Amino acid sequence: MNANSSTARVALGLSDRKLDALLVSGAPNIRYLSGFTGDNGSLLITPERAILFTDPRFEIQAAEESPSCRIHIAKGPLTLDIVAAIKRLKLKRVGYEPARLTCDAYDSIESRLPMGASLEPVNGWIEQFRMVKTPDEIARIRRSVETNSRAFEQTMRRFRQGMTESDLAAELEYRMRRLGAEKPSFDSIVAGGPRSALPHAQPTGAKLRNGQLVVVDMGAIQDGYCSDMTRMLFIGTPPPKVKRLYAAVLEAQLAAVAAVRPGIQATKVDRAARQVLKGHGLDRFFVHSTGHGLGLEIHEPPRIGKRDKTPLEAGMAITIEPGVYLEGYGGIRIEDTIVVTESGGEILTPTNKNLYIV
Repeated sequence: MNANSSTARVALGLSDRKLDALLVSGAPNIRYLSGFTGDNGSLLITPERAILFTDPRFEIQAAEESPSCRIHIAKGPLTLDIVAAIKRLKLKRVGYEPARLTCDAYDSIESRLPMGASLEPVNGWIEQFRMVKTPDEIARIRRSVETNSRAFEQTMRRFRQGMTESDLAAELEYRMRRLGAEKPSFDSIVAGGPRSALPHAQPTGAKLRNGQLVVVDMGAIQDGYCSDMTRMLFIGTPPPKVKRLYAAVLEAQLAAVAAVRPGIQATKVDRAARQVLKGHGLDRFFVHSTGHGLGLEIHEPPRIGKRDKTPLEAGMAITIEPGVYLEGYGGIRIEDTIVVTESGGEILTPTNKNLYIV
């Protein structure tokens, strides 16, 4: 990630969009463009300058993290100082991120703009830049993936029948932090038995017992970048039905991974997984997309789903995670983090994809 070059790309692109400036409000986009990691900030980019607005709590941090920006420390609401800057710089058309700027902040700025100035919605511009990662970003994602897998492996050595879902989730998150992660990419998913059929189940106090399928979906944030992995456990001896289901999902996951290459549309990668599951009569039990981009956020474009026609490009980081979910019985999902290369898809996740018998 090179904040200087990213900000320059925005500055150069303003005229093509008939904008005098872009107001960036989303924390991941601010970090991408400026390096600033604080939780209260706005970035105003003009052709001549980038101004980072924050409050006194972050004055030292902003100067250290964002040396290429002019730092403006607001003594009150940031919106008031942003409006003052718009007036001072005589900006007329100011782009903003409708998916990132709150309604309150929008109203506060829009109601105070001088005559002739306006806020213009700009959707997904920075997210488009972020889809294709730099080598440094890929290296950070790779480290996050490796930390995540090591946390999983350490936790599995401590697994005991009778642990609760919450116990297992807490152990996973403890291990990833001990290994250098800043925090989980998302609330870890651990669900046993019939609850494993809930794709985004929250861990409970239910005990993990013999004869249960257990889904473990986990990710770490390290150096600001996310990882994502799902592995399946079975407590005891898996019956033939579980083995058949697992083999079908694994076949679908491998087919989707094999389809990854530059130029292929995201929807065609999704289709590769669905066609395999259809051949096993399981496609109707696959209820979500095959994957998603990830980076500074756990869910980023592109969406590896039925309707996303985004062509994959070398440098994109995505997940491949087909699953089947049988209500009242259980669910199976297998997920890796993948980077698109010039020759195909490289699986970053080092953890093997066997069904873990515990």
